[in-house]
Amino acid sequence: MNRTIHNELEEIRSHGLFRSTRLISGRQSARVMLSGLEVLLLCSNNYLGLAGHPALAEASIRAIERYGVSSGASRLVSGTMELHEQLEQAVTSFKKSESALVFNSGHAANTGIIPALVGRGDAVYSDRLNHASIVDGIRLSGARLFRYGHNDHLQLAGLMDRHGSSHGRSLIVTDGIFSMDGDMAPLVELVALKRKHDALLMVDDAHGSGVMGRQGRGSAELSGVADGVDIRMGTFGKALGSFGAYAAVSAELRELLVNRSRSFIFSTSLPPAVLAASLAALELVQSPEGDALRERLHANAAFFRKALLETGFMVPEGTSQIIPIITGNSDVTMRFSGALLEEGIFAQGIRPPTVPAGSCRIRFTAMATHRINDLEQAVTVIGKVGSRLGVV
Repeated sequence: MNRTIHNELEEIRSHGLFRSTRLISGRQSARVMLSGLEVLLLCSNNYLGLAGHPALAEASIRAIERYGVSSGASRLVSGTMELHEQLEQAVTSFKKSESALVFNSGHAANTGIIPALVGRGDAVYSDRLNHASIVDGIRLSGARLFRYGHNDHLQLAGLMDRHGSSHGRSLIVTDGIFSMDGDMAPLVELVALKRKHDALLMVDDAHGSGVMGRQGRGSAELSGVADGVDIRMGTFGKALGSFGAYAAVSAELRELLVNRSRSFIFSTSLPPAVLAASLAALELVQSPEGDALRERLHANAAFFRKALLETGFMVPEGTSQIIPIITGNSDVTMRFSGALLEEGIFAQGIRPPTVPAGSCRIRFTAMATHRINDLEQAVTVIGKVGSRLGVV
């Protein structure tokens, strides 16, 4: 091995930041087999439990039988199939937008959309706790970055008052539901600011799609400002149980993205099985079954959050299915996660650079398919381990 690579790995280990994968056998569900041990899964983004739903599996199988296993090319060559257009039409209907464009992943969407909209001479205003893929997209764009304090729309207003007129195009970008804290962006205030300064507003709603708002249409719909958000990005790989991402946009913005978004232009498009599963998921989340799953998810999340607070843990404010316990440093966090796993609870420790230094945490996520008695038992175990480590 190259000596510099070896030294870099050793440095990562010495700071308690080394990462490795964990192997799950079988399908994703509320309980999974992890290295031969059945554990309660409390760190999945499969919020509605759709990753193992028969309707999605059957749709995928039918698509493979009819269309094969690959699109064979990028969208602008020969890789646009019937299912791509059907999925984009379904997203347009679901989000009540003018148009939509499908991307291969949430990361591909953010790193493709942002550089397509802004570049040198333009400005991006970004929440300090935005997802890493948003940060990457801004870096690739070459636009000037102004970061505002987490959900601090007053600081954002000040930045835009001072700098808005000295740049070309301005873009405000934020998570809808923040992936590590579980709180929601102040979208009403952001829409007002984007209108005042004639800016574009992009919301990454990866963790709100399928979960928040009427029929799961997202955080902008829940906030009553869907018409004021120019780019509503969401993913199929979390609550919708499939894979890929989308941008709900105007017809003109879609045309611009098709012509400027490098992650869209220069990548083989999503395969038929994935597209069909996403179509089935969109249909399901808008059905009575989808309503019932969301109701169960929100009830589970509210119960779990309240129980952890009553046990004495530091849990940030929020109402979403993402419920972190703040632990502080990396060592305690990973010992906490390891001790929980020994007790049959799978919940990952989150460390820098995913979260800022000093804010390490165990990131718990509720699912619609969790049973209340499982969550009750989990809180008991979490409280016992937390007391032993001095985290409570």
